[in-house]
Amino acid sequence: MKKRRLPSLSALRAFEAAARHESAKQAALELSVTATAISHQVRGLEAALGMALFVRKPRQLELTPRGRELQQVLESSFDAISQTIERLSAAPERQVLTLTTTPVVAVRWLLPWIYKLRESHPDIDLRIHATHEPVSLDGLTADMAIRHGDGRWPGLIADKLFDTTLMPACSPGLAQRLGEAVAEYPLIHFRPQGVLISPMDWPGYRKQAGMVGLNTGAGLAFSDENHAIAAAVGGQGVILMNRQLIEDELADGRLVQPFGPELEDRAFFLVHPENRRRDPTLSAVKAWVMGVSQEATSLPG
Repeated sequence: MKKRRLPSLSALRAFEAAARHESAKQAALELSVTATAISHQVRGLEAALGMALFVRKPRQLELTPRGRELQQVLESSFDAISQTIERLSAAPERQVLTLTTTPVVAVRWLLPWIYKLRESHPDIDLRIHATHEPVSLDGLTADMAIRHGDGRWPGLIADKLFDTTLMPACSPGLAQRLGEAVAEYPLIHFRPQGVLISPMDWPGYRKQAGMVGLNTGAGLAFSDENHAIAAAVGGQGVILMNRQLIEDELADGRLVQPFGPELEDRAFFLVHPENRRRDPTLSAVKAWVMGVSQEATSLPG
């Protein structure tokens, strides 16, 4: 690295003030020193530079062309330094991190616990990017993600948050009305666009569970799980959903399992780039998310 060749900063400051006021006396008042001290600093600067910076006249200092050039540079530089210090002192430094996940996980699992992150790290501004589409963890679009899959993503560290199972669910009124007539149940489909891993759909469930009577070719379709859950609660049909995402509705009786087995599904993982494992802001948010996975016995609705 090239070493800077600078004269005394106090001398530069004295010269800039004297040049701006065109007076050693006024510069001395500004800097809380004597006029003699200002004159001494300026003469020392001229000697160090080997050039005259002022033409000294009775009761006035007049800049030489070289002195004017130096004064303009110094005034601009000192103004920039002053403004930067004022800005940095006015507000504490804040860290921003973007976490991407699906809308249903953001709404039902993360949002109820954000207050804990604010309490432990008030200097971190968390941005939640809710989407089903794959998002680059490049530090620009997002920094980390909660993903549903097998835990293997090249270049990413994956920590398991929770296992999941798939189950049919509908309103108790619909289940009471149709009973065991599996073929008559209207189905609600979840069809996200651009997902990393396609979720199990009704045809896949029918095959794996051996539910030959299911009519999987008709019914409502949603691209958002929250909308699909709301439709099921409203009695519009049966959803195929991760139990862990509808625990509240099952617990209070708004949803019931009308038929069929519960099948194992992929788990949810917290993932981030390997090269950011020592990033302090990312580590703080990661500790919060992992704490939520340990503390939450169910996914809040």
